[in-house]
Amino acid sequence: MSIETVFIGFGSNQGDRHDYCDRALTLMNLLPHSQLTRISSYYETEPIDPHGTMGTTWFYNGVVQIETNIAPHSLLEILQETERGLGRHDDGRNGPRTMDFDILLYGQHTMAEPGLTIPHPRLHLRRFVLAPLAELAPAWVHPILKKSITELLNNVDDLAQVQKLKLIPGSRYGHYPTCARSLS
Repeated sequence: MSIETVFIGFGSNQGDRHDYCDRALTLMNLLPHSQLTRISSYYETEPIDPHGTMGTTWFYNGVVQIETNIAPHSLLEILQETERGLGRHDDGRNGPRTMDFDILLYGQHTMAEPGLTIPHPRLHLRRFVLAPLAELAPAWVHPILKKSITELLNNVDDLAQVQKLKLIPGSRYGHYPTCARSLS
């Protein structure tokens, strides 16, 4: 498989959110056959929850860019295992979580299979995803909608509050955003 640029969203709304995000980045930096190339700032974001199941704690969210040759389904499995390793329990789709990962974009590929849709089917509807993604890849064109990430952000209907934080990603566990691991 060829090397692809992949954008992964991450977020936490339980416990020490900054710590969970930093720990997630440390683990992302260890992905096999991958290189963590860029990390957005952290954003504190209002929970989007029409059913009231996420609680009142706001999320810390961000996006990472990696270069990888891990196939999409394998990458998803690794990310889900990492979520569990960080204490995530299967509390349903909208439950509170220590860590949540979403594959947002996998190069310019599209797929719609059980358990995995790329690009993420709600990426263009969520300000908390578009803001950090626009920080990393403002001109990246959504492979289905044919609009840049900046265009999507400027036109999103989502009114949830999203505030860029002055926290430094990885500040508790090391300096980012580069990784010395090879892609082999």
